Amino acid sequence: MRFVRIALLAAAALGVASAQTKVGIVNSQKAIVDTAELKKAQLEMEAKYKPRVDQMNQIQKDLSTLQGQLQSGKLNPQQSQEAQAQGQRKERDLQRIQQDMQEEQDRDRNEILGRIMGRMRDVISKLAEAKGLDVVVDSSNTFYFKPALDLTAEATAAYDKAYPAK
Repeated sequence: MRFVRIALLAAAALGVASAQTKVGIVNSQKAIVDTAELKKAQLEMEAKYKPRVDQMNQIQKDLSTLQGQLQSGKLNPQQSQEAQAQGQRKERDLQRIQQDMQEEQDRDRNEILGRIMGRMRDVISKLAEAKGLDVVVDSSNTFYFKPALDLTAEATAAYDKAYPAK
């Protein structure tokens, strides 16, 4: 995108661009986040990982209970050792579950976002062609633009039409 801006500025400065350049602006992050496909994928991921989240919550409750027993002073030395050992095992289990889930969520998220970003690029290209635009710039790389140039909502709507969430 930086190259595109530099090229446009250079062409304008040299007077090469005698015709009016038509520009569109898209907030690509918002366009992607607002798609029905991403919203559906987020709900599916929450459902997919809910059993593990529940399992982690249970382990945390168990750890809290063990901590309470240890602090109560009612356990004999052997029971105290067993409770500490059990607590250490549960902490290790919790860390493993958290780490595995985080890695799997990251893989899922990257796969979903990669697919949607590729499709959104195609949708924006088709939208630009249909509107006769010469260039479309991401709003994150733009200091100022007129709201009339913003294609974000149109891009999201075109995406949802082309790739309806099933």
